[in-house]
Amino acid sequence: MSDRGALKTLFLNQVSTPPEAGAIERLAKQLKAEGKKASVERRIDLASALAHTAFLTPDRTGEVYDAVALGWRGYRVDAEPIAVLTHQPSDAAPEGLWDAWWAVVEDAIDGKLDALAITQRTAALGQWMPESFVQRVAASSYLYPGIKDAAKAPLPPHMTLERLAECPEDSLGRQFHDLIVDNTFDLEVLDRDELGLSALPAPLDYLNTRILQSHDLWHITAGYETTALHEIAISAFQMAQFGHNYSAQFLSITAAVSALTPARGAVVLYDTITSAWAHGRETAPLMLVDWEEQLDKPLANIRADFGIEPYVRPYPANLIERAGQVNALISRIKSFFRWLAPRKQTASAST
Repeated sequence: MSDRGALKTLFLNQVSTPPEAGAIERLAKQLKAEGKKASVERRIDLASALAHTAFLTPDRTGEVYDAVALGWRGYRVDAEPIAVLTHQPSDAAPEGLWDAWWAVVEDAIDGKLDALAITQRTAALGQWMPESFVQRVAASSYLYPGIKDAAKAPLPPHMTLERLAECPEDSLGRQFHDLIVDNTFDLEVLDRDELGLSALPAPLDYLNTRILQSHDLWHITAGYETTALHEIAISAFQMAQFGHNYSAQFLSITAAVSALTPARGAVVLYDTITSAWAHGRETAPLMLVDWEEQLDKPLANIRADFGIEPYVRPYPANLIERAGQVNALISRIKSFFRWLAPRKQTASAST
């Protein structure tokens, strides 16, 4: 089955079914065993389960991703299970949600979305979700270690490049400053005021503001680079740390993209997601770190103080960028031979 319309129908038939942890574990185990030969139907099954979790049962994120990690890796994460909200059946999907979601998937496959565009398009899916969903995500956040204490803090003030520039050369703050300046990044990824984060119910007002502010600090401290593959990885890490719902939504889209493209991509994706998920689950809550107090300290000291081990990457961080360069080269070679072919025929005809 390769027709996108048929695959969308398959997805729509699956996505409303609540995933069962044992079935998810078995599916992930089967996909891992099949590797590059895994069928598109089974890959769609897992993408459907992740989409259902992200948009209809966000409190089950911990349960579902622990099951994916167990099935794929063959052993459990070294952390206590994350509870689920009791007596909470799956919500109904808002009309139009899955068409909008699928459109993001297709545009990503067709190369129409850069990193910023896919961030914005994924975030825009939130407009489809009712207030009851937001309340459910808020309640789900408290299930993660350290969040009750972290959310007691007031909304953090903006950081400034001027403050970061004052940090010592070997400090976290200077690394943060250079990362932002060298890559022309925004200090807080997206504008917290434009997104209206302060109007969200607790603890989402604090969590979503703080992660925009500290996302790149987490990159540095937890050992994730700012490449395409490591943006996927750190999304799983963030999700494991505090149930970050945007990350769950983003990863459901990447799972669908990998389902509709060659199966070797799914192997890389789930190796990356499950390793980073386990890393996040097995790392102390970074939401409890007073980052403003750490900026002048060397990175090694901060990692030692909070017991943070850097991410053990299963692949080179720039794997996707390298693959893109190879694909571009192959495309140029093919274009050359297509250009050359008529000339060969002309030469043959003239001899």
